[in-house]
Amino acid sequence: MFSIFTNINKKAFFNAIIATFVVIAITVIGSLNLQNFDAALIIYFFGTISMTFGVVYHHSVWKQRPATQKYWKRTWEFIFSKDYPIYMKEVIRLSVRNILFQRFIMPRGRMRWLGHFLLATGCLISFGVTFGLTFGWMHFTLKAGTTDMYETHMMGITVMTFPLNTVMALILFHILVWTAIMVIIGCLIMMHRRFVDEGLIATQWFERDWLPLILLVAVSVTGLGIWFDYSYLEGKMSQFMAITHAITVAMFLMWIPFGKFFHIFQRPAQVGANIYKIEGKRRGMQTCPHTGDEYTTSMHIEDLKEITQEMGFDLENEEGKSYLDFSPEGKRAMLAKAHLKARQESGTYFG
Repeated sequence: MFSIFTNINKKAFFNAIIATFVVIAITVIGSLNLQNFDAALIIYFFGTISMTFGVVYHHSVWKQRPATQKYWKRTWEFIFSKDYPIYMKEVIRLSVRNILFQRFIMPRGRMRWLGHFLLATGCLISFGVTFGLTFGWMHFTLKAGTTDMYETHMMGITVMTFPLNTVMALILFHILVWTAIMVIIGCLIMMHRRFVDEGLIATQWFERDWLPLILLVAVSVTGLGIWFDYSYLEGKMSQFMAITHAITVAMFLMWIPFGKFFHIFQRPAQVGANIYKIEGKRRGMQTCPHTGDEYTTSMHIEDLKEITQEMGFDLENEEGKSYLDFSPEGKRAMLAKAHLKARQESGTYFG
């Protein structure tokens, strides 16, 4: 009955608890002792707390994997080495290129990139605004002594003043409307791929591939419903739309640690993997003993040897060489030779 507690990863659980308390603390501090905390957003806050615990637990377990741990340590080792300026420049370049503009997906198709970009940009902006409002870090007030000027406050500090009925007011007050439209278009592009791509149709799972998109569409549509209600229906359905939207947002946030969108928090690690490749090439390439061709970095092979030894795998052949020294082509050739030798020893090549 209590086996679930004995199987918990204690380090990950401890990290998740700390992260949860940190979120609560920064909410209290950033909202000036809850002075600017909006109690109407409490369901969003509990959804965020659940997401924080799940994401940090999952991320901590993921980082404990030998290969991930090696990449993680190597990345920070390179970034804070004597070549710090070079690698920080690469971190910024790769972050802008692959995280901000999602350029890594471009080789797979322009339409796929567009859907990915709209989804990523819409979600990131929405997260930023939603978390800012939920934590009480950001709020808007009517400027004292005026009826057409608004102020934007961040953690108790006035950072902007803008008049109503201007482009700036339209952008700020409707920013979640614009991001909802971006997310819906992105989801429709992704859904269309899953309807027509035969490879995806054969391999997709509902809970892994369709459910996250359905939840995102539900969040975006109900969010647009709130805007449509107060813009055109005089707020007659405000209570229903607000509760429905809050429930869909909370469901989406709580699903993130367990679904495909967990890769949102894994994607920055790809920057580290690219840094690892750059440093590896600079240190030298690995040459396959069989083909004589370069196929990966020597550092990568040495790290693989270290990891496999730690995990208890013996990958040395009869000659004392590691199978990891061989390229995929070289391994296939060795396998073919082993098959040939076995056939020769058996005295028959067929049957």
